[in-house]
Amino acid sequence: MSSSIPEYFALFGFEPRFAIDPERLKRAYGDVLALVHPDRHVRAGAGERRAAMQLASHANEAYQVLKSDSSRAAYLCRSHGVVVEGTGAAPVERSFLEQQMQWREALDEARTAGDPAAVALHVSQVATEVAAQRTELLQRLARLLDDAGDYTAAAAEVRALMFLDKLIAECVRLGAPSAVDGCAHA
Repeated sequence: MSSSIPEYFALFGFEPRFAIDPERLKRAYGDVLALVHPDRHVRAGAGERRAAMQLASHANEAYQVLKSDSSRAAYLCRSHGVVVEGTGAAPVERSFLEQQMQWREALDEARTAGDPAAVALHVSQVATEVAAQRTELLQRLARLLDDAGDYTAAAAEVRALMFLDKLIAECVRLGAPSAVDGCAHA
């Protein structure tokens, strides 16, 4: 890990890997909070209370990063010196960008459809396609990050995942079935 990036995996007893068990992470987070929560240190001195607050804040930040697929993948790339967003970031494949534009156009068409049933059908179709693409992308990321250690190739996939998560969130806002709701927050 780069020295300028805090180590989040070790805090919860995990190896730095993309594929993690979300339930185990949630339990580990609860265990860490139970130890460092400031309420447990009310009678302690000011320095110990401040340290407990800092540790609780660090645990909260670490949990937020690790529980999200896209944040966790970006974190792994950044921790290996690979830029994920901004200047120097790997470009997303043109075919993916074209597909995303098609999905966005389909959502725009759905918004303008007057019939609520037609809107729901269009949004549901887009959400299903995007969720399937996201599942494939997560599998590729696991192979790139955990098996191959190819953080440079993974960075472009992370950006694609971020796009997909935004699309899924938009689908959910437009009334997509709750089956895809967890995707945008995973």
